[in-house]
Amino acid sequence: MGSSPAEDGLILVQRLPSGVAQVLINRPKSLNSLTRPMIVELARAIKSLDADDSVGAVVLSGAGRSFCAGVDLTAAEAVFKGDVKDLLTDPVHQMELCRKPIVGAIRGFAVTAGFEIALACDVLVAGHDAVFVDTHARFGIFPSWGLSQKLSRIIGPNRAREVSLTAAPITAAAAEKWGLVTHVVNADKVLEKATEVAEAMLRNNRDLVLRYKAVINDGLKLDLGRALALEKERAHSFYDGMSKEQFEQMQKYISSRRSRPASKM
Repeated sequence: MGSSPAEDGLILVQRLPSGVAQVLINRPKSLNSLTRPMIVELARAIKSLDADDSVGAVVLSGAGRSFCAGVDLTAAEAVFKGDVKDLLTDPVHQMELCRKPIVGAIRGFAVTAGFEIALACDVLVAGHDAVFVDTHARFGIFPSWGLSQKLSRIIGPNRAREVSLTAAPITAAAAEKWGLVTHVVNADKVLEKATEVAEAMLRNNRDLVLRYKAVINDGLKLDLGRALALEKERAHSFYDGMSKEQFEQMQKYISSRRSRPASKM
């Protein structure tokens, strides 16, 4: 089990033997609010883990009682002017490029930029204390990490408009009911549950997990007809690239699994 802290220890990466990498936003006294160096380091960490063949999935969490309270507004100008133009140091963009599944472990506040980082995860596990809040309209900040487009696609446009235009909080219970999070657990079990979900993914064919994530996420950007065509195109390409030996290995593996009970989440 290895770890590699950022220079100032505000973004921590820990690689588990299972192939899961845990990324921790580590500024708990400020509710993990983000400075420009933290944003750059988080983007760098995600990009590095995507390129690391020993890592199959990522769990992203925050230290202490908050996931991320957004951007540290004392550094707002440096963050917002840099973010809009520089995709290489944009953590949400790097999360969207990441081939590995990203599971968000949400305790406490996920506010504005923190909410946007949560929305860039593929699966969200929340504590009973989790609260998602979009304060862009309250503070006069224009969204640039996807909240204005992603939230409506998950919880529906009417709910998203009310949440964003009133800055109303979404509780963990509502988030689960609306399909924003997939599990709600006790706050002290959030990281454990998120890691369990990530490790369940890695018990499957890792190559297929990456391909499946990609076709789901790429298909969501299209209308249903084009998304179905995309799936068909990638399936044909996948099977055309398989050798006879690979088909035989797949058949043997399936036969060996038939007698085993399915694992439960």
